[in-house]
Amino acid sequence: MKAYIFPGQGSQSKGMGKDLYEKSDLAKEYFKKADEILGFSISGIMFEGSDEDLKQTKVTQPAVFIHSVISALLIDDFKPDMVAGHSLGEFSALVANKTMSFEEALRLVSIRALAMQKACEAVPSTMAAVLKYESEEQVENICKSITEEIVVPANYNCPGQLVISGSVKGIDIAMEKLTAAGVRRVLKLQVGGAFHSPLMEPAREELAAGIEKAIFSTPICPIYQNYTAKAATDPATIKANLIAQLTAPVLWTQSVRNMIADGATSFTEVGPGAVLQGLVSKIDPTVTTAKA
Repeated sequence: MKAYIFPGQGSQSKGMGKDLYEKSDLAKEYFKKADEILGFSISGIMFEGSDEDLKQTKVTQPAVFIHSVISALLIDDFKPDMVAGHSLGEFSALVANKTMSFEEALRLVSIRALAMQKACEAVPSTMAAVLKYESEEQVENICKSITEEIVVPANYNCPGQLVISGSVKGIDIAMEKLTAAGVRRVLKLQVGGAFHSPLMEPAREELAAGIEKAIFSTPICPIYQNYTAKAATDPATIKANLIAQLTAPVLWTQSVRNMIADGATSFTEVGPGAVLQGLVSKIDPTVTTAKA
């Protein structure tokens, strides 16, 4: 069975999507639609903008989403048996399995990006990658032990790679405690805020209002969502999980394992970058991975 997976924020790069635009009239049409929906030339920033321009959350999230969806549209005979997306990538996956239209999903991605930007500016917060730890429980327990600040596990990316999220002070305390506990590598990430933590609550509320108004259809195949790591096909369940995702951890390791247990034998990453391919190979080296 074929699984298609879609990347999140961090996969952007200068000039992204220009090759798609130049080789396809369909891509041109979608880039034009995106510029109209967003009210600014995101295609111009994607093709000609600097790394700094692309780092703005209001640009990054729509840019990765647009690139991913157009890449999926250009795949010959695109018939996924199951889909999943990492954080923001869940929106791309929901267009790929026909739960949402491109236009509807892009509007939500824009709401999400702007709301997350606001939440980031409200409280100084950040994230850190924890590598080469003893067990996930060890990292979880250290996060729980910090009661004076917010620090939580945010991304279960693959065995040996867990990202934590919280206030700047909380992350600093966690990094000290993890190092003292013998964790060999803890790396603060260059991100603007504490994604997938309770500090995203104001953004979750804003996104929830947009999602409640949006039209969600019954998908053509299951999506394995970040919030539960389980297959979902019911539009109401998909909506609820998508809202919960903003303040809850991304269960990527668990999602990939469940997809394999349910019959996935190949994983194709669709969109910019190739981060997810690498994560899938670390989760299970026996499955086939490819880049669309």
